[in-house]
Amino acid sequence: MGVELRPLGVACNIMCTYCYQNPQRDAGDIGASYDMAKMLEALERLNSPFTLFGGEPLLVPIEDLEALFAWGYQKFGHNTIQTNGTLITEKHIALFKKYRVSVGISIDGDEELNDVRWNGTLPRTRAATRKTMEAIERLCAEGLTPGLIITLHRFNASRRRLPRLLDWLKRLDALGIKSSRLHLLEVENELQKRLLQLSTEEYVEALITLYRFEKELHSLRFDIFTEMRNLLLALDQKTTCIWNGCDPLTTKAVQGVEGDGATSNCGRTNKDGIDFLKAEEEGFERYIALYFTPYEYNGCRGCRFFLMCKGQCPGTAIGHDWRNRSEQCPVWMRLFEEIESDMLAEGLAPLSLHPLREVLEKALLNAWMQGTNKNLFSLLFSRELSKPERQIVHDFLQANGITHRWCGETLEHIDHVGTL
Repeated sequence: MGVELRPLGVACNIMCTYCYQNPQRDAGDIGASYDMAKMLEALERLNSPFTLFGGEPLLVPIEDLEALFAWGYQKFGHNTIQTNGTLITEKHIALFKKYRVSVGISIDGDEELNDVRWNGTLPRTRAATRKTMEAIERLCAEGLTPGLIITLHRFNASRRRLPRLLDWLKRLDALGIKSSRLHLLEVENELQKRLLQLSTEEYVEALITLYRFEKELHSLRFDIFTEMRNLLLALDQKTTCIWNGCDPLTTKAVQGVEGDGATSNCGRTNKDGIDFLKAEEEGFERYIALYFTPYEYNGCRGCRFFLMCKGQCPGTAIGHDWRNRSEQCPVWMRLFEEIESDMLAEGLAPLSLHPLREVLEKALLNAWMQGTNKNLFSLLFSRELSKPERQIVHDFLQANGITHRWCGETLEHIDHVGTL
């Protein structure tokens, strides 16, 4: 579970034209104040490390930021913040160092690559981008190397602009940036789609280019490629929520805490601009339905990558209807095929093409029907598997060279499987 603390809701100092939080802003659901006591009470109840989030969390006065970081440091020994980086000052950097704050920065490139992260006028937008880049360089110099979130769209990942993006990423790599998450544009309306969204073919070309380009970098890694490969090996213990069967009515992976202490869901599933109350129980109706629904009716039946992808994030569902698979499905399918092909060339046995896939599909479907969710790795060592099924697990592990070093605390289960 990840806790996102949003003191000022979706209030922000810039106006990104593609932001998934814009429906909330359009509905007037923007925080203007917060109650420190109520927020801390909610955090105490959840008893989990939190990420200071927004909107833009650095709109919170520095004194209150310090109070929150001090509380988080005393409680958990560290803190996290996700910011656009334009407001970072020396005072903020001092707080980050003092209270062990891991910094995430959202940026899509330098200069024109970042223009869709709009700040009112082109000169102000470019100035804001420069401030973010200066903040990244300063953080790296102070040993506070940030992680990045980069959204791919027509302004930074089209065929014409992709070389410029690669050059920028090389500079980040030279700075010592180690990780970046790649987001595909989450389209909220038809205007965004026409102006900003890349075609399926363009997205596939951009992602495969980045996938290959990663091998040329010294330290920078795009975690989405690592996660997709790990999913094809059933090593999904640490993959992010987009692959893990998120219930859009509870969004277990994200527990939002608003300025008044109320809990809320992940903003990516909020298409109506209203923070609905969380459902009391997690449900998996979306995933059971997708498994059985034919592709032509927006389902996933028969897809060899369903076990890994699960229809992807409900926030990107076709027609903004969470019951459907992701509208980005063709892009992810093509990328899975690319990684699958590379694994075959390495002599590995990807889960998508192994008899184990049917075993785990049955086990996961059964778990969902019983109201629980499981990662693939845990299903490998389920005591409910039959002896022939355990033999298939053993063959899969052996074919992929998955040994004790991968499996940590489940070592005794590996031994059990290996003695069949």
